[in-house]
Amino acid sequence: MKVLKLLSTSVVALSAFALAAPATAQQAEAPKVKVSEAASPAIADLQKAVNANDVASIPAKLAAAQAKAKTKDDKYVVGQLQLKAALAAKDNAATAAAVDAIAASGYLPTAQVAELYTGLGVNYYNAKDYPNALKYFNQSVTLNPSSAAPLKLVAETQLAQGQKAEAAATLVKAIQLTSAGGLPAEEDLYKRALGLAYEANSPMAVELGRQWISAYPSPASWRNGIAVYRNQNQLDVESTLDLLRLMQATGALTTAGDYRLFITSSAEQLNFNEAQAVVDAGIAAKIINPAGSEFRDILVPLKAKQKATAADLAVASKQAANGMALLRIGDRYYGMGDYAKAAELYRQSMGKPGVDPAVANLHLGMALARSGDKAGATAAFNAVTGPRADVAKYWLLYVNKG
Repeated sequence: MKVLKLLSTSVVALSAFALAAPATAQQAEAPKVKVSEAASPAIADLQKAVNANDVASIPAKLAAAQAKAKTKDDKYVVGQLQLKAALAAKDNAATAAAVDAIAASGYLPTAQVAELYTGLGVNYYNAKDYPNALKYFNQSVTLNPSSAAPLKLVAETQLAQGQKAEAAATLVKAIQLTSAGGLPAEEDLYKRALGLAYEANSPMAVELGRQWISAYPSPASWRNGIAVYRNQNQLDVESTLDLLRLMQATGALTTAGDYRLFITSSAEQLNFNEAQAVVDAGIAAKIINPAGSEFRDILVPLKAKQKATAADLAVASKQAANGMALLRIGDRYYGMGDYAKAAELYRQSMGKPGVDPAVANLHLGMALARSGDKAGATAAFNAVTGPRADVAKYWLLYVNKG
């Protein structure tokens, strides 16, 4: 089942770094960059060679200028000229040496040095030299740990090397870093991380799906987040049905397959009223064509099933032989949209022999959530333990985001 369309995030080519080297040695006396008198002649000679692209003489003139450069301003200007020559030669190794020289000068703020290493990483990435790209992206991360941007490039490089799980984990760090500032990361980042984690069959995919829903609740995030959980777990009919009910509540039932599964799951639990209600909703949404052949195999048998009335359920409630009968009658009320009555029956079923408290609390929480009792629903969902606790977590998101 295709859950997500991965984003085509790409690394943009960097054609040149922003250079601030002066046009002449005299112009280097500007307030921001002050070249020393001792280094000025050698720097001027290097500048002329670089501007003329005199490849043969640049190495010697660079060595001479480096020998004379003593101040951080001197070293910075020499490094810039070294960088300009390296970029003109399209020599990544020489570019790396130049960036190292600029960084070592101590002239630039750390954040700007980090940007230089990011650009260097991009050059290596575009050359498909992924180990070096990763090296310099990580160096940028180290220098500027408060920025999520280089982490995204680390993830892209890991992905280029086939490391999907590692790339997803790196994007999780980017999400956490961004979210720590009080704002959610951009939605595309959640989608990207979730898609990679899901393709890598990583356990973190489920939690990423929930985080995406929490940050950006929408029919799409609900449907995809729940689909990831369902696809990575072997769920029984009960859990599947409870998640489909949540998809219904969030507007996430959008395909014929969703409606088919919902109808057949409800019918399997003998909840024919709910199955019929789902059919009616699918017809209203123009997803189910009652005259077509796609659903004929389930619509025809369902039509023949007797549907309970509210009066039938009232009688059945009084005659219920055990706790499970009460719980299932509660499910019938739930399927009919009478959530208050459903909650009443779920409460009556609790503690009786044969009733799974996790199911009873989960269904009670669902009924209370649909009736608007957030506090009661939250308490019921928090009481769910065992395998169904994960289903309760999705319903808690619904309560918190509703």
